[in-house]
Order: sequence, then C-alpha cells, then structure tokens
Amino acid sequence: MTVVVGYVPTREGRAALAAGLAEASRRAARVVVVDNRRADPDDPDPEGTSARALDELRPQVESALGSGDDAPPYELRTLSPGSEPSEDLIAVATQAGASLVVIGLRRRTPVGKLILGSGAQRILFDAPCPVLAVKPPA
Repeated sequence: MTVVVGYVPTREGRAALAAGLAEASRRAARVVVVDNRRADPDDPDPEGTSARALDELRPQVESALGSGDDAPPYELRTLSPGSEPSEDLIAVATQAGASLVVIGLRRRTPVGKLILGSGAQRILFDAPCPVLAVKPPA
C-alpha cells in the first residue's frame, strides 16, 4: 500500500500532508510526498528549490510516522521540471501503485467554481485510485 500526497507550501498543502501522513499511519502504508507546485519560471534552480522545501518537511514526516522498524517508509519527491503538476502527481501515483492520493483544496469564488482548479479536477477524475481531497481548518 502506498499513499501519495501532493504537497504545496500553503495551508492547503499542509492540510493534505497532515491527512496523508495520518492515513499512512492508520494503514501502515508507504508514503510518497510530491512537491506539487508549479515551478517559478524565474527560478534558476527549480529542482534545488523543490528539494530544499521537501527537506524542511523531513522532520515533520518522521515525527508523524514514528521511528523504528515498524514505521512506514517514506519518500520525498521533487517536482518534475516542465511537467504539469496534476500530470506529475497522477504519474507518480500510477508508478507507485498508490492506494490513495491526498490533495488539498482551497475555497473558490463563485467565478472560480466555474473553472474548479483544473489541476484538482484532473487529479479527481484521472487518478488511478481513490482521492482524498482535504481543506485546511477554518
């Protein structure tokens, strides 16, 4: 079993990470956390920025999953340069044989609802497994 978490450094991303780690602990499942934000076109080293952001999460992930031989394994994956975040997350979930994908959703304005986050919609419809969509606490 594998839980794939789409992480972005926002309240929604932190909610997705917390929910994904909790699900992985409950299921004793492997966790793959994917830096799922869009790369900044002005960033000279998007992969390095992504790796540093995920390294900052490492203590939180290890704390949530526990330590020792019975702790579920985890992996932190940087964004794939040039790919659409939703496509990347779906590809990781497919490759990892995910049993669950966890994403964070943000509140949308009435106009924004007409266009639901196209990335979130794509993940909801195209993921190879169930998707848990969470929102941050109020």
